[in-house]
Amino acid sequence: MAGRNIGVAVDFSSCSKAALRWASTNLTRSGDKLILIHVKSSYQNEEGAVHLWEQSGSPLIPLAEFSDVTKTYAVSPDKETIEILTQVANQRGIEVFAKILYGDPAKKLYEAVDLVPLSCMVIGSRGLSTLKRALMGSVSTYIVNHAGCPVTVVKENM
Repeated sequence: MAGRNIGVAVDFSSCSKAALRWASTNLTRSGDKLILIHVKSSYQNEEGAVHLWEQSGSPLIPLAEFSDVTKTYAVSPDKETIEILTQVANQRGIEVFAKILYGDPAKKLYEAVDLVPLSCMVIGSRGLSTLKRALMGSVSTYIVNHAGCPVTVVKENM
């Protein structure tokens, strides 16, 4: 059986790292591809090659090339995220990639399901109150309600 494309929405916050840890531990198996989906909502067109990837996002970036993403795609992955990814790649026998998208996080994560394509998506939840969620909207709620694949929402304190 072919491996799955498991997407994890990552913004390098503590709740997205919790989602990454959960997916790494509970969902991945040998032969899968773990694909970090990072959406940069604010950017300058002149930064790196961002203007080339504005519509379709970056190509899939292998883990070995993550150190180059800062200049090319105007993204700065943190050391802890890189360590989690390196560990899961080595221990689970999976390939790790990143896909950088530009624009509204909810809409771009929704588009990533078909663009990559993803077998499933894991996303962190900041645990907004009902009032904040109603006023600001919730990316995880939008994805759960609109994505064309199974979605798992992981709370930060899991």
